[in-house]
Amino acid sequence: MSNSFRGEWELYVVTDGMSRDWPEHSFGPTGPIPTLQERANALAQLGFGLADDAGWEWQECPTGVMDRVELLASANVQRQDGAA
Repeated sequence: MSNSFRGEWELYVVTDGMSRDWPEHSFGPTGPIPTLQERANALAQLGFGLADDAGWEWQECPTGVMDRVELLASANVQRQDGAA
């Protein structure tokens, strides 16, 4: 999940396919970080869920001293059919 410099959140699932084929969900412009439930709902719409014992890990990605920070979050997921 990433936050653009325009304040838009996007969730995408990294697969072994090409990045243009990764399942994705855009939350659009939103102020606060999407809630755990909103993230779970977005994953479910894409056919995924958090893997057992998975949690969200956050990383700040500054591009310069005076620039805004882009936030990235990651979590291990699994297909809802149980496949990894």
